[in-house]
Amino acid sequence: MTERLRRLGGGLSRDYWKLWSSSAASNLADGIFVIALPLIAVRLTDSPVLVAGVAIAGRLPWLLFALIAGALADRLDRLRTMRHVNLLRFAVIGLMAALALLDLLSLPALYIAAFVLGIGETLFDTAAQSIMPSLVGREQLSKANGRLYAAELSMNQFIGPPLGGLLVSLSVPLALAGSALCYVFAAGGLMLIVGDFRPARTGPPARFHTEVLEGLRYLARHRLLRTLAGMVGLMNLATSAVFAIFALYAVAPGPMGLSEAGFGLLLTTFAVGSVIGSVLVERIERRVGRASVLTLGVLGAGLPLFVPALTTEPILVGAAFAVMGLTLMLWNVVTVSLRQRIIPDRLLGRVNSGYRLLAWGTKPLGALLGGVVGQLFGLQSVFILAGAVTLVLLVARATISDGAIDAAEAEGDREASAVA
Repeated sequence: MTERLRRLGGGLSRDYWKLWSSSAASNLADGIFVIALPLIAVRLTDSPVLVAGVAIAGRLPWLLFALIAGALADRLDRLRTMRHVNLLRFAVIGLMAALALLDLLSLPALYIAAFVLGIGETLFDTAAQSIMPSLVGREQLSKANGRLYAAELSMNQFIGPPLGGLLVSLSVPLALAGSALCYVFAAGGLMLIVGDFRPARTGPPARFHTEVLEGLRYLARHRLLRTLAGMVGLMNLATSAVFAIFALYAVAPGPMGLSEAGFGLLLTTFAVGSVIGSVLVERIERRVGRASVLTLGVLGAGLPLFVPALTTEPILVGAAFAVMGLTLMLWNVVTVSLRQRIIPDRLLGRVNSGYRLLAWGTKPLGALLGGVVGQLFGLQSVFILAGAVTLVLLVARATISDGAIDAAEAEGDREASAVA
């Protein structure tokens, strides 16, 4: 019976599926909340800069706390960190629901909540990416990450946004309370996983800043990883600029003229493409090679960004977002699995955080750029600029080959064997 269950689970461990279930609940909460924030902001102001301020506040912690989160992920039990963050999310969003009931929500309150939740996100995501090699074998990382991303994106962008849009249209406190309860279920799921997930160390801990610098030096010396981090940073700059102001463009009286529920439904097209990509990633990776997957990722991230500037037809914009979701999913699974294979476990949190500082630290800058460009030159200008910036990455992609990727993995295997 146990062997049959393992086959049904793709050979992945029970603890992996507990993490998968908890992640699904957590990302459903994210999907509801992330769609609720800009919709609430649009009710409070029609300024692109002020609406974009919510996204800026939520992404700013990736600039300020990413390196701290990485050092903590290599010092603390990674699973316990994830549990505590989900409980923090419950408390913050529960407080917002109470403020909404009392009709006390304001833009400053949204900014503060987004900032605190952003800090939690840096801690949770860094720990979550670093814990995966402890739950599955190295040869299973692409499969495990693909299925985890499928659950995350299904909930975060397929089910959560339309549900969030619908709930906000019915009641803002109801939308926030629903998100808060999902975080409680996610924390409970993580409590079912038993074990110590604190990284093994040799000798006493070094000073905090010394450990942070050790991770940064590893990343700085690794040409492949630092190139990929820079590429993701520029892609995130562009997409953050677009999505920071997209609610103003899509929701009536914006040019697309959608309802709040329709806006949430439109964003699910990105998730549809992402789920398809998560199912196909292993097959595509084997057939065309990982370097070609990265090319698809750049093209699929850049070209669809031009579409809203050319048409306000929701079907065409949705189709473009679906293509973007598919190709970015291929990119994410390949690059995350690659980092988990290359980086030694004792450094995984710190190097991941340095990587994501470059990759995600551009998000608040992108949101600010989107708000300013939209305010000065119109919302369509944001889409054109973002698409052009992303396609520039094809130049950097030309320096990455399958041979370079294979060599980096082989070096990671040698380092792992030396430690063992």
